[in-house]
Amino acid sequence: MNQLSDRLNSLSPSETLAMSQKSNELKAQGVDVINLSVGEPDFNTLDHIKEAAKKAVDDNFSRYSPVPGYPELRNAIVEKLRKENGLEYTAAQILCSNGAKQSVCNVLLALIGPGDEVIIPAPYWVSYPEMVKLAEGTNVIVSAGIEQDFKITPEQLEAAITPKTKALILCSPSNPTGSVYSQEELAGLAAVLAKYPQVIVIADEIYEHINYIGKHQSIAQFPEIKDRVVIVNGVSKAYAMTGWRIGFIAGPQWIVSACNKLQGQYTSGPCSVSQKAAEAAYVGTQEPVKEMREAFERRRDLIVKLAKEIPGFEVNNPQGAFYLFPKCDAYYGKADGDRVIQDAGDLAMYLLEVGHVACVGGTAFGAPECIRMSYATSDENIVEAMRRIKEALARLK
Repeated sequence: MNQLSDRLNSLSPSETLAMSQKSNELKAQGVDVINLSVGEPDFNTLDHIKEAAKKAVDDNFSRYSPVPGYPELRNAIVEKLRKENGLEYTAAQILCSNGAKQSVCNVLLALIGPGDEVIIPAPYWVSYPEMVKLAEGTNVIVSAGIEQDFKITPEQLEAAITPKTKALILCSPSNPTGSVYSQEELAGLAAVLAKYPQVIVIADEIYEHINYIGKHQSIAQFPEIKDRVVIVNGVSKAYAMTGWRIGFIAGPQWIVSACNKLQGQYTSGPCSVSQKAAEAAYVGTQEPVKEMREAFERRRDLIVKLAKEIPGFEVNNPQGAFYLFPKCDAYYGKADGDRVIQDAGDLAMYLLEVGHVACVGGTAFGAPECIRMSYATSDENIVEAMRRIKEALARLK
């Protein structure tokens, strides 16, 4: 007898975590699998950040922190937003959470209820629609294919807005596509949003620093909508700190206060030692961030070049993050012996079991014609993975 709540039964498991688990199971059996399924930098956390964490342990930062995070960390984030983004916030407008994932979920749970619509451009990160379901809201998916570089237009946005629209989730640079909205493109979206004061923008900017076209552009820069934008960011991607679990929101006081109230009831403040490490990440040298970005850009160039050599792949040139999202539906309906590839899930499983490369099918990202590959791995792994993929796909007839 299933006694789980309807809330839980409505959720889908994370496809990215499932593929990563399957690849680990094969590895445990002795199979040499190259894992391109996980969105995680392969660099180690920088030494000065680790030293700050060690000092925090020695200095007995082992008690509950304030729910929104230590004032020193929030002030460091205020300074980061001012210096890097030209955006003015106070420490009271910052709330630190257990990773940017909790930050997004906090905002949705604080704002969305039954009947409220949330616009999500597709392709999207797998967790957005599931979080909206948790909040009992309604997902309104707006699709943008590879022919428009996976970015929605102002016309598409306006067509999706109804009197029930409560929020838009915008991720730039994007997971899973690597697409980046330019200042002009964001201005076009902001002009539409200015007409609809009931719509809150949740701007997921976690990949801000992994961007190959110069300065990051935030939709919060437009004064006509700034008081309705909630920026979500954190230390995971830029500083190779995925396991430290520190994310934050910056936004209107009333939303931040609501999220503070919510977080106070179900997790309280994030890990005290991680907060001191994150503070060091923000106030310390930013040179290593630049070096990591340069490494990702080199890998981007490499994987794009190799993917373009694979027949049947349609590839864009991602301008940020560390994902390639090739259109690969040319292989649907083809077979290797008795094994027929019906969809993206079949193709990802075929590449794992036959090519020994872990990718993630695009269906979970709202783009069933694509697969996602993370190039947050070594150049050698990228070259070998793409060789294996090309070889495995050549067997499909």
